[in-house]
Amino acid sequence: SLSQSPRQSQPGFSFATVQDYAQAYRSGSITPEQVAHSVLQAITDSNERDPALRAIIACLHEDVLAQARASTQRFQAGQALGPFDGVPVAVKDEVDQIPYGTTVGTRFLGQQPASQDSTVVARMRAAGAMLIGKANMHEIGIGVTGLNPHHGTVRNPYNTAHYTGGSSSGPAAAVAAGLCPVAIGADGGGSIRIPASFCGVVGLKPTYGRVSEFGAAPLDWSVAASGPLAATARDAALAYAVMAGPDPNDPGTLRQPPVTMQDFDNLDLSGLTLGVYMPWFNHASPSMVEACSAVLEQLKELGAQVREIVIPELEAARVAHVVTITSEMMAALERYRGAHARDYGLDVRLSLALAQAFTSRDYIQAQRVRTRTIAHFRQALEQVNVIVTPATGITAPPIPPDALPAGESDLSTLTELMRFAIQANLTGLPAISFPAGYAADGLPVGLQAIGRPWEEHVLLRLTHVAEQIVERQAPQLHYKILSDTVS
Repeated sequence: SLSQSPRQSQPGFSFATVQDYAQAYRSGSITPEQVAHSVLQAITDSNERDPALRAIIACLHEDVLAQARASTQRFQAGQALGPFDGVPVAVKDEVDQIPYGTTVGTRFLGQQPASQDSTVVARMRAAGAMLIGKANMHEIGIGVTGLNPHHGTVRNPYNTAHYTGGSSSGPAAAVAAGLCPVAIGADGGGSIRIPASFCGVVGLKPTYGRVSEFGAAPLDWSVAASGPLAATARDAALAYAVMAGPDPNDPGTLRQPPVTMQDFDNLDLSGLTLGVYMPWFNHASPSMVEACSAVLEQLKELGAQVREIVIPELEAARVAHVVTITSEMMAALERYRGAHARDYGLDVRLSLALAQAFTSRDYIQAQRVRTRTIAHFRQALEQVNVIVTPATGITAPPIPPDALPAGESDLSTLTELMRFAIQANLTGLPAISFPAGYAADGLPVGLQAIGRPWEEHVLLRLTHVAEQIVERQAPQLHYKILSDTVS
């Protein structure tokens, strides 16, 4: 099975994986309780540094230790629940997890603890995962830098003077910093893939309706998807396999084919065709295009075919996505407007004010463009298995000192960050971001692959193959939990 197959040695820096934790527990060289103490110490240290990492914004020590004790007892009794038993996992503060409130990155939501786990959390908990706390996010997910004036701006472990990307900023930083090999994120407009790209990890947005949204904040219901951020392709695949599948609490998940990991370990890409729309692919900074092109060439050497394709109306799709997601967020937050309009950060207030100007006619027109966009991508994916692009237009931008603590609004930079991400949300297609190398300044570069509906296994396999050829570099800030050290 996926968790049992031998670990292939990957070039460069090695992140601790789910498999590494499982093997350490099985061998008795360390217990989940010992790991819990190390993780709690690392979280405390990460938030006491200057600047503070702020990846984890809520961590109830007794809850984590209770989970760890139960896991340790299962191992001692020979009754481990599987590869995730005792493995640290962080949860984006957009999905419900007992016994935490769900702030959605705001200062006023989540005053009461969740009464029930979201389905993605419940499934990870049932698999034995050690849930280490709630991870920070861009407020209400309406931005993709990771700036948050209420809980602190998350810092990029590769360079703490730079953004992580968002809105799953905390999950990406937690994984890159070694606090956990896997985190749960959510993606309505690149919110898993952008931070994965900036932080040098893997981020999967599944097909719309593949993973239950039950217990996730209902912000942008027609474009959102929950999914994993992980250190490696295999960890992403393991987490996806736990999270995905039908859920009676979310009727949108009930009509899906079985989840599969077919051919995950097959490194021969013969028979796989990668589609590239060159004007789109090249519409990124030189360092992004250079690194992504280099990986594409190496994938060709491993048997993949590369075919040029054309995808019309990309700019119209971008606008349609903005209208769709912000209109849905406006509707979702309407009930808080009277009492809490001034409790949002300044960038959120500005974005919501712009969204308020959209009309029902704009929303309908956006859905018409969306229908055409779905057809354009369907047509392209009849010719190729996967469409590849850079994950973002630029590497992680620096955090301007004057953006703290009140925030900033820089819509032109947001366009660069989201250029390649929103199409998968608008069409519902699965998409993944995976490491493609590093710019000259050491900041990570991500390559994106967009797949056919329900073909997450193809994206995960491609990511796994890319891992064999891309040399990983160590983040500047990284906790080695299994050996209890920090670099």
